[in-house]
Amino acid sequence: MSAGVGEVALSGLLAGYGVAVPVGAIGALIATLAARTSWRVGSAAALGVATADGIYAVVAVLGGAALAGIIAPVSGVLRWVAAVVLLGLAARTARDALRHRGEQATARKADGRMGRPLGAYLTLLGLTLLNPATIVYFGALVLGRQADDGLSAGGEALWVVAAFVASASWQLVLAGGGTLLGRLLTSARGRLWTALTSSAVIAVLAILLVLPS
Repeated sequence: MSAGVGEVALSGLLAGYGVAVPVGAIGALIATLAARTSWRVGSAAALGVATADGIYAVVAVLGGAALAGIIAPVSGVLRWVAAVVLLGLAARTARDALRHRGEQATARKADGRMGRPLGAYLTLLGLTLLNPATIVYFGALVLGRQADDGLSAGGEALWVVAAFVASASWQLVLAGGGTLLGRLLTSARGRLWTALTSSAVIAVLAILLVLPS
């Protein structure tokens, strides 16, 4: 029996929030990037993450089981790649914060490419796509629904849109929180400690990506 529109939409929303709400390295990066730059940059980064989640949701409904099997053997490598990239970002953020601590340079300048909306969008899109767990997660949910009550082509499209909306809304909440934090910490010292805290959090979370569970 095919699921109703409301049920499919709710399932997609829950799937999107399920993958987005746990705040890991990506969430910390969005919040602190928004805190150091602007709402525009933070929201662009947030939409980059949501786009990646949407892409994985599409892939999951088109053939998640097969792709999950292909990705599984290299998931460890992908996690290491993601960890190295995040550690590089953490090191650069800390370096730039210390280098510019005595200057009146803007946070946007210190953040370089990620200090611009397009750069933030593309960087977060790429980082999120490096997480193989997302496709496995969405694939398992889609297979479970198909085995239970089936999903029509229209239902699959609705499920993907709902998952994207859920992810985007949560990431934008993180960006908004970061923007508020940035307004509260506008002094040079506040920007310095925000950047160093961000670097430490992202570095720890990057290391946790490759530690045995």
